[in-house]
Amino acid sequence: QVQLVESGGGLVQAGGSLRLSCAASGSIFSINRMAWYRQAPGKQRESVAGVTSGGTTDYADSVKGRFTISRDNAKNTVYLQMNSLKPEDTAVYYCNVEYRAFGKARYLEVWGQGTLVTVSS
Repeated sequence: QVQLVESGGGLVQAGGSLRLSCAASGSIFSINRMAWYRQAPGKQRESVAGVTSGGTTDYADSVKGRFTISRDNAKNTVYLQMNSLKPEDTAVYYCNVEYRAFGKARYLEVWGQGTLVTVSS
């Protein structure tokens, strides 16, 4: 079993910053892509940012230049630094990890429980 524990959400004023963390634990042999998604009320879940094991990153156009994704492979942890936050960034943010368990050949996905980010105007 692999579990993700997210932290760092909260209430912040527009223009402020927050840092999300997501730590993976359990029977993990290797991790490929780590990513953050978000889902605002009444909207579909959307990709925010991702980072591969090699360090290649991708971002949604709406967060480019404001958000930075990073990972600590030794800790199996991914971070999302969010700066210049806007009210439209308000959403539940979910961590997603692609991993391979010991003795298994294929990669699986696991989702975090979500952490709420609220940006007030």
